[in-house]
Amino acid sequence: MRVEQQEGKLIRQLTLFDAVMFVVTGTVGASIFITPADVLRAVPSPMFALLLWVIAGGITLLAGLACAELGGMFPESGGQYVFIREAYGRPAGFMYGWILFTAGNSGGLAAMVISCAMFLGRAFPGLRTEDAILSASIFGLHWTFTRGSVLAIVALVLLTAVNMRSVRFATYLQNFTALVYLGTIAGIALLAFLFGHGSWGHFFTPTGNTASRGGVVIAMIALLWSYDGWEFVSWVAGEIKHPRRNLPLALISGILLIMGTYLLVNVVFLYALPPQVLAAQSAPAAAVFAALFNGSAGRAISLFIALVCFGAASVVVLGGARIYYSMGLDGAFFHRMLHVHPRWHTPTASLLAQGAWVIVLIVSGKYEQLYTCFIFMMTLTYIATVGALFVLRRTQPHRPRPYLCPGYPWLPLAYLSVALVFVALTLRARPLESLAGVGLALLGLPAYWHWRKKARLAVEGPGVQVAAIPATPVSNSTGKEG
Repeated sequence: MRVEQQEGKLIRQLTLFDAVMFVVTGTVGASIFITPADVLRAVPSPMFALLLWVIAGGITLLAGLACAELGGMFPESGGQYVFIREAYGRPAGFMYGWILFTAGNSGGLAAMVISCAMFLGRAFPGLRTEDAILSASIFGLHWTFTRGSVLAIVALVLLTAVNMRSVRFATYLQNFTALVYLGTIAGIALLAFLFGHGSWGHFFTPTGNTASRGGVVIAMIALLWSYDGWEFVSWVAGEIKHPRRNLPLALISGILLIMGTYLLVNVVFLYALPPQVLAAQSAPAAAVFAALFNGSAGRAISLFIALVCFGAASVVVLGGARIYYSMGLDGAFFHRMLHVHPRWHTPTASLLAQGAWVIVLIVSGKYEQLYTCFIFMMTLTYIATVGALFVLRRTQPHRPRPYLCPGYPWLPLAYLSVALVFVALTLRARPLESLAGVGLALLGLPAYWHWRKKARLAVEGPGVQVAAIPATPVSNSTGKEG
């Protein structure tokens, strides 16, 4: 059963260009300017580090190819939630959405706006973002509320307001951020290679570390999280024009674009500094700029990273609300999540609920702990997403597939093999946090049964009407949207 929508509806207004920029902005954050140093601390040579960046990008692309087929099959809001629901049933889809709302997406969003505030504070020291406004001990736990927390909340409120008012306004913001990122990276690389003070010999200088399986695992964990965020575009498929064509193209093009820029950033960093020096930096981007151009640009770089984080947070705000909206349509979440503004065509209630919960996490300071619990579960959701490709090929063989995952079944199986190893290593390294993530998912099941019961009872009530229609409307054989 799906709850019939009685108010406004989402409309398709995002172009292919918007969708590609969505992938770029959603993936890029502060990590690309920090992770190169982290990787060098774990591997024996710069060339080995570059190889790992390519491998991590390739693994991400394998997942993206599978997601591209699924996105073409189900061109509606919700993305992975819809894929998991269709393959494994409504409870599995609910647990995915539940853990996104309570921990994963919300905790990640809190971390993004906090990072934005932190780098903005470095760009403008007068903001004094580290200064405490309130500090207290509650039940033996120390709690501090800083100026940075206030700035993060202001940023979140602004992004929520923009996304409530207009999808186009939010799209302009994320497009601008993506273009600034791409243009800045390309410009700095060109200036570095033409006029910068660097050496290609740095690429062949050992880092001083010995090769080890543990070092590779540590590096790969950091790398895979740097590539995370490409899937957000599938969450807004219900607002992409010609999604059966544009969503697969956006996923593949966006991931390839990210891989290219990530490699370019690493090449610039290694050209500027010897690997041992780069690995020792806590602020690699500023050190690289100083080495290349004999000048300090710490404030400008911090402002640039703050802008990138702001744009990434906007993508998460926009995409996350569509997951909760789709859950509401299925009668698997608060009924108010269904509300779409009749004139703005945005899921305002879902956006407000998401923003309110993230503010609670920022004020409590517990977003990092929640997000850590989600790391293990998020890897499982990627496995479930790629695994859905196999399930749906068997259970829904006649559904239109405008794009077919190349190399099926071997490429998806290769991804699943790597991901399962990653799951095992994460479980071994962080058993308590991993099991806490599983527990958090299971805790949502009683709420799911409550909401589903209310949706069924509403059939006989005078209010909301519930129709026994398919969970996802089946497209006609031409694959065109109705």
